[in-house]
Amino acid sequence: MKIFATIGLLTVSNVFMTLAWYGHLKFSQLGWFSRWGLPAIILLSWGIALFEYCFQVPANRIGFDGNGGPFNLWQLKVLQEVITLTVFTVFTLLVFRNETLRVNHLIGFGFLVLAVYFIFKK
Repeated sequence: MKIFATIGLLTVSNVFMTLAWYGHLKFSQLGWFSRWGLPAIILLSWGIALFEYCFQVPANRIGFDGNGGPFNLWQLKVLQEVITLTVFTVFTLLVFRNETLRVNHLIGFGFLVLAVYFIFKK
């Protein structure tokens, strides 16, 4: 159960983080948003990132083997990175229609899967 809770919380946290880091690039195409200055955009992104932390911190606490969870620190970090890239890929393909998923991206993801394999190997 802690495995699924950790993965679910990490996924939700990464949705918020992706919005905080990259959402403003798409929102800038909206008329009202395009007039915002950089300080306002930073504050908005910070506000969104707060929600990321509300899910990321519990995910790490639940998932960490030092707290009775199933993952060591290395595994938590690699798991988080793979989830981040997965969420980013879905976000990019759905929100930024001019970006394409190419073979070199898939090869890079394949290497990430190998990284997960080796990090989780006992």
